[in-house]
Amino acid sequence: MEAFTSESVVPEILDTVPPACLQISYGETSLNPGHALTPTQVKDKPKVTYDPEPGAYYSLICIDHDAPSRSEPKFADILHWLIINIQGSDITSGNEVTQYIGSGAPKGSGLHRYVIVLFKQTGGEIDASQFQVVPNTAIEGRRSFNTREFISKHGLELTAGNFFQAEWDEYVPQLHKQLGFTPAPK
Repeated sequence: MEAFTSESVVPEILDTVPPACLQISYGETSLNPGHALTPTQVKDKPKVTYDPEPGAYYSLICIDHDAPSRSEPKFADILHWLIINIQGSDITSGNEVTQYIGSGAPKGSGLHRYVIVLFKQTGGEIDASQFQVVPNTAIEGRRSFNTREFISKHGLELTAGNFFQAEWDEYVPQLHKQLGFTPAPK
């Protein structure tokens, strides 16, 4: 878990290193904190596993803090996935309020950190009606997500986390087209 500090996820994105490693796999590839993956490898929803506390509700957040680049993160955080009210370890039991999208780092922007964190909802269920569902075909509702504010507002307790790094590959233009997004030329 030292990659969380060596890659500055702590303190730039999170205040503390997660107490446990969130088990994430993209197909046959198991994620180790900080490893580089390609957008092609992460284009589909990953399998996420963890040991839940009986009766607890969880939220899962995936963000890119480095948009449009790590040196100029003016759109941070880009929300790639948000599920609330997960019961137990079955993430499909929760409310997917922001549908999953994979890595979409613009060409030439370097490595981006994609942080996937799990939180226990200390106040119980979150009112899902306060959210407008963001489909995997929209960029609207993803930019400038304030992760720290969301954590504070909903009384979330960091339970586990993981992250990967990715930069542009030939899949990215397909994702940008899906989102109706055209990056500014370099």
